Amino acid sequence: MTYQAFLIKYSEIGVKGKNRYVFEDALVHQIKRALYGVDGHFVVKKQSGRILVSVEGEYDYDDAVAALQHVFGISAICPTVVVPDEGFDKMAEAVIKYVDEEFADKNFSFKVMGRRANKQYPMTSMEVAAEIGARLLDAFPEMHVDVHHPDRIIYVEVRENIAIYSTEIPGPCGMPVGTAGKAMLLLSGGIDSPVAGYMIAKRGVTLSATYFHAPPYTSEQAKQKVVDLAKLVAKYSGTIDLHIVNFTDIQLYIYQQCAHEELTIIMRRYMMRIAEHFAKENDCLGLVTGESIGQVASQTMQSLNCTNAVCTLPVYRPLIAFDKQDIVDISEKIDTYETSILPYEDCCTIFVAKHPVTKPKLEAIEKHEHNLDEKIDELMKQAIDTVEVIKVR
Repeated sequence: MTYQAFLIKYSEIGVKGKNRYVFEDALVHQIKRALYGVDGHFVVKKQSGRILVSVEGEYDYDDAVAALQHVFGISAICPTVVVPDEGFDKMAEAVIKYVDEEFADKNFSFKVMGRRANKQYPMTSMEVAAEIGARLLDAFPEMHVDVHHPDRIIYVEVRENIAIYSTEIPGPCGMPVGTAGKAMLLLSGGIDSPVAGYMIAKRGVTLSATYFHAPPYTSEQAKQKVVDLAKLVAKYSGTIDLHIVNFTDIQLYIYQQCAHEELTIIMRRYMMRIAEHFAKENDCLGLVTGESIGQVASQTMQSLNCTNAVCTLPVYRPLIAFDKQDIVDISEKIDTYETSILPYEDCCTIFVAKHPVTKPKLEAIEKHEHNLDEKIDELMKQAIDTVEVIKVR
């Protein structure tokens, strides 16, 4: 069957109050953005409790579904037959035709779910479901009703027109991007940070990102790997401004001036300072990292306290209570895992200490950072002034 419409369901948006229209409008915008590159002409408009995507002429069904599955805010994508409301008999005929064309084998149990979005319609939702079910039994005697555990559910929604469907393709849920402010993601080449970016975008947050590059210790392949990861996250989040910071001189200076067991903590603190600089320049309301408590030495409670201390913006850590397998499972789901495990080192792994401190004291770290006073401000300015910004779509 060729479907000329998709009925889009949302979940969390439905509990919003008087500002619900803001979220619906944002969802419409994100659906249009996602479908922009898909072959076909799509018309997107709001209906009561739903978004209807109509298609004019030929289009690429698989690409359209794949694009919609990357739009946060969508809970289900329903390939739908839409017919005009010309009375109940015509509606019943359309449902019978739909079932006949959709299911070659009619030997299954079914249930009809009616929904009367148009409250002026003379029948209730329950009456629509019962009457359509009876007409289907008359048309296809091999079918039988099971209201508790049906093989198929036939949905009939009375709207401006009549929408008929039986398939619900899961969407990513969440909130439409652009409804919850903007944040700066610290993006590395690892498994965790792309997942953190995906999860914060799922709450409606628009993303920018900062990556710390350390040539010649990290290669151009490592940099391209991060760009590729940003592209995969951008499929969900929309365009990301990726700030690529040359961090080599700062890392070498810290390596020369500070105790090696404190290298990771002190480097992280300067990364947070630089990322916050770009966050404020880009009107971000917080920083986002992929840290999880206890995963590595720099992610103990004491270490996180030390890195937080340099920030004036809040630091959001969506993965804070996840174990590694939880994170890997999501990275596989969003197709970032295979890219993340490519064997190109990032700047954190190059300069890692053999025995990093796991319970750093903030007062001691702040004291030891004074070893950097002679040159660190100059090196920070140089890193900020020479940043490369790539618009990743």
